[in-house]
Amino acid sequence: MAYVVTVNCLGTKDRSCVEVCPVDCFYNIKKQTYNDKFNREPKGDDVGMLMIHPDECIHCGACETECPVEAIYEDSGVPENLKEFVQINASETSALSDEELDSCRCTSK
Repeated sequence: MAYVVTVNCLGTKDRSCVEVCPVDCFYNIKKQTYNDKFNREPKGDDVGMLMIHPDECIHCGACETECPVEAIYEDSGVPENLKEFVQINASETSALSDEELDSCRCTSK
């Protein structure tokens, strides 16, 4: 089980979730295609959204309660209209090479 970032992160990328994540399993996926597909304007030049790597998430739940835009759900509890984000998070993060993971990993500061 893992947590999943959904549509409300698009145009926001608040990163409060990153600050409480004990394993740094969040990645900044900078793809305009998601903003276009879900009709969300990016904040400045910061396109795309944060995503959680399902193999790195330890299912602690800290991120879900910290997200101010309610974009994060447990994968088994994602609302029906947002279910595609389970696969989006998994496919986007699992497809990254080690170098790409390092370059877009979000860590607490």
